[in-house]
Amino acid sequence: MPAALPLPLSTPNRNMVRLTIVRGITWTGFLFGIVIGVTGLGFELDVPAVGAVIVVMALINIGTWWRLGRPRDVSHREYLAHLLADMAGLTLLFYFTGGATNPFINYYLVPVTIAAATLPWRYAWGVAVAGLAGTSVLMVFYHPVPQLGMPHLQDGVSLHILGVWLNFALSAGLVTFFIFKMARALRGREQALSRTREAVLRNEQVLAVATQAAGTAHELGTPLSTMAVLLNEMREDARGNELLEKDIDLLREQVDTCKSRLRHLVDNADRRRMANAEIREAREWLEEVVQRWLVLRPDVGYRLEVTGRRGTPRLSVDTTLAQALTNLLNNAADANPDNILIQLDWKTDEVVIDIRDHGPGVSLDIADQLGETFVSTKSKGLGIGLFLTHATINRFGGGVRLYNHPEGGTLTEVTLPRSAPEA
Repeated sequence: MPAALPLPLSTPNRNMVRLTIVRGITWTGFLFGIVIGVTGLGFELDVPAVGAVIVVMALINIGTWWRLGRPRDVSHREYLAHLLADMAGLTLLFYFTGGATNPFINYYLVPVTIAAATLPWRYAWGVAVAGLAGTSVLMVFYHPVPQLGMPHLQDGVSLHILGVWLNFALSAGLVTFFIFKMARALRGREQALSRTREAVLRNEQVLAVATQAAGTAHELGTPLSTMAVLLNEMREDARGNELLEKDIDLLREQVDTCKSRLRHLVDNADRRRMANAEIREAREWLEEVVQRWLVLRPDVGYRLEVTGRRGTPRLSVDTTLAQALTNLLNNAADANPDNILIQLDWKTDEVVIDIRDHGPGVSLDIADQLGETFVSTKSKGLGIGLFLTHATINRFGGGVRLYNHPEGGTLTEVTLPRSAPEA
């Protein structure tokens, strides 16, 4: 029996693999029991017939392993056919080994239990009926084994009771193995479905925010254009009033800045540009992000530290990832603009960026919710920035964690997967 056969991905295929393992263990145990019974206890058996049944079941098991290597899912009917084949093999074996007097007759419950745990109720009842029919027939038709009628062995132990104990031990072990494996597979599948549902919900929220942002950007274009026209007219009317001209010029600059930011927002929403991420050295990219951040927040004090290891890892980045990191830097500056520590470190398969501020820290009541829903630590914040930051970094295969530093403040840990250099 091959030991290194990879498990297929689908649950029915996994169950078939486990059924094949159970079948191999069972019939190997039956083979040893028959050998011991014939050679040690003098059982009078039709050895050629019993050997033929065991060989046929071994060939079925080998064929099953070969079939599991094919790229085709196991159907319920195919699984039912294998269980019925096991029932037929057990019936033939018990027919030649004492029928209902064989203490292992209750092993019929193992395939019945497996069927009940894995198959639709109609197929499970079919296996149960097959087991009941086999047991009923073996109560009347079988090759008797005189030794099974012996009341006791030489040491006074009942042979039948010993066989029942061995059968219980084998059946209990195999049922426990199969049910445990199946339950663990189901739990794993439920966890995967739960993660998928969470990802879909998060993507729907991101899409809702993006749709609202696009609509808002479109709606703001008209009033901004109107304000620009009116400001030009007001500039002409205020000609000669130097103080009023300066105020109007400042308002016009602010309007132009808003229009520029809206155009930038639309440009960044272009999916084709977002799809083309580039590979950059982590240190160089982080320094550029920090420098652009300093233009927006010239009031902050910071320190950038890079690990002393040789070389620098590479990251797959785009403008959205830079904006996500900028949001985290802004959160640190809002908490306390002084002495912000930014650290760059890396491991074999990931890059770690730590941002430590000296603010009041994060409330434990909402620490686990940050980034998952629209939750904010700011009195006037909506939590959208941190939510989008989490969604962006998760899209790149990374993660964000927030901790309360033992010495005060908040430690934000960003992990991103390392990328291989471009060809």
